[in-house]
Amino acid sequence: MIADVLADAETRMDRAVEAAKDDFATVRTGRANPQMFQKVMVDYYGSPTPLAQLASLNNPEARTLVVTPYDKSALKAIETAIREMPNLSANPTNDGNIVRVTLPELTAERRKEFVKIVRGKGEDAKVHVRGIRRKSKDELDALKSEVGEDELVRAEKELDALTKAHVDAIDEALKRKEAELLEV
Repeated sequence: MIADVLADAETRMDRAVEAAKDDFATVRTGRANPQMFQKVMVDYYGSPTPLAQLASLNNPEARTLVVTPYDKSALKAIETAIREMPNLSANPTNDGNIVRVTLPELTAERRKEFVKIVRGKGEDAKVHVRGIRRKSKDELDALKSEVGEDELVRAEKELDALTKAHVDAIDEALKRKEAELLEV
């Protein structure tokens, strides 16, 4: 039973770390990256649809991304969704067939803003991991009558080690993203 609780906690913490890394990828750096656009939702026939389901994305140059829609009637909606995306500062242009997105050069001030945003996302991810730890600890405490005190203490130490490892993984991903952001 203890092993099940710990395995479940580890699985959920792994997913939290992956979600944090995906979230970090959506914050733009100096280069255009299709992952930055994964959270762009386009109003397609009245329903919000992820951009990746409506168009192919590729970047021919460092600061340019070309969005080729599968349905040409969605061009205007795609252009509007990209323009309204916060923290992107993108300037899309529509030539009738594709949407070309040119990302402006990041200023030092804007880079620092993005670092703050990434740190906030990192802190949210760490809070989520700690929440998983708290819930798992409650589940372990509920098993107190069924298992021995020593096993419970050992399980809690293992849970703490798991939590520390996952928080460290988030910190490491955060450090890499900050270095990427501050690189000129």
